[in-house]
Amino acid sequence: MKNLKQYIQENRDRFIDELFEILKIPSISADPKYKEDVLKCAELVKNKLIISGAENVKLCQTDGYPIVYADKIIDKNLPTVLVYGHYDVQPPDPIELWDNPPFEPYIKKTDSHPHGAIFARGACDDKGQFYMHLKAFEYMLKTDNLACNIKFMIEGEEEVGSENLSDFLIKNKQKLSCDVILISDTGIISNEIPSITTGLRGLTYLEVEVTGPNRDLHSGLYGGAVANPINILCEMIAKLKNDKNQITIPGFYDNVDILSENERSEINSAPFSEIDYKKALDLKDIHGEEGYTTMERAGIRPTLDVNGIWGGYTGEGAKTVIPSKAFAKISMRLVPNQTDDEITKKFTDYFSNIAPDSVSVNVKPHHGGTPYVSPTDTIEYLSASEAIAETFGKKPVPVRGGGSIPIVALFEKELGVKSILLGFGLDSDAIHSPNEHYGIFNYLKGIETITLFFKNYAEKF
Repeated sequence: MKNLKQYIQENRDRFIDELFEILKIPSISADPKYKEDVLKCAELVKNKLIISGAENVKLCQTDGYPIVYADKIIDKNLPTVLVYGHYDVQPPDPIELWDNPPFEPYIKKTDSHPHGAIFARGACDDKGQFYMHLKAFEYMLKTDNLACNIKFMIEGEEEVGSENLSDFLIKNKQKLSCDVILISDTGIISNEIPSITTGLRGLTYLEVEVTGPNRDLHSGLYGGAVANPINILCEMIAKLKNDKNQITIPGFYDNVDILSENERSEINSAPFSEIDYKKALDLKDIHGEEGYTTMERAGIRPTLDVNGIWGGYTGEGAKTVIPSKAFAKISMRLVPNQTDDEITKKFTDYFSNIAPDSVSVNVKPHHGGTPYVSPTDTIEYLSASEAIAETFGKKPVPVRGGGSIPIVALFEKELGVKSILLGFGLDSDAIHSPNEHYGIFNYLKGIETITLFFKNYAEKF
């Protein structure tokens, strides 16, 4: 591996240019009008895998967007690593808050990334991170350093719940059989304090519709006599939490995994500055469930958030109406022992029960996912930890992440193997937000670290 750093530096500009090519495609899976762009991105990822030297490369069709599969089996006696990533991205809205168009990537230095960061939707989540694996694979193959068999599975529906990936996984267990799954769709505490994500929260995502009168009404003629669905919806949402920021849905906490004081102490031992946290977000104070620290609230406790709310007239000027309908999108992050089906039912029952007779309620589930926790004493984890220690010069801190990757728990259930969450993004990279970016240092350091993981894992297997 002596020439690894040299190879990365010599090919630095090419690696960035290739990523730019992928970032320019608006592969927004949530919006049907971008269907052709999502398919175009899948085709490009397929071609990049072929160029990198992968075999059996194909687009596997699903009821939604295709899954890009490829492999390189060098010796059936060696361990097999399955690389998972996704080529779809979040919608870039609100567009007006981007400094530059979201699908015109460019490089700019930031406080967190003094060596420069790539700004574009998908730069960190997840195009920049899954593409690190292709470049690590390219190096290992070209230099005869590929120490494990490798399989790639890059999907196009992660941002909308991976609905069709589950079916694909169940039907293709033999094709996807492996010894460990490697995923770069998470982050680290900082470039000075590297970390490995050892847990993910689950998710249930719902849309609620509150209907009052059968048409929009004149607020002067009907105001005060007919229920306003927007007012009612706001009142109902307010009833979902109490003054301690605890979720009031009956039975919501019944199965929540309660960590020991030692486990909570370990979580809170990770470096964290509340002052810097508030400063980075322009906040005067923090907010959350009473009795828990910010680190705990963001990793080991379940949540309920309104992700969007709308209804009535929102255009320029004034229009005095009582709307017929009001809507909201609501997500709940779940922790071990909670399931999305269980929480979806409890939410639906409670939300319907608190609705007054003056309106009707419809709850539409969108997608969900199961929580996941990974041990830190396996050869897979130790291989990753040692790789990071070598590339960053410091042993990584194990942390539980607050985000969700719906497929991770299903991987373990169906394939019987663990996943290593070897991501390199920073909290400041603004994933899902305007001006998303990914540090060039992190991009290149990820390629180096992934390569060392393969070497370490083969030696320990």
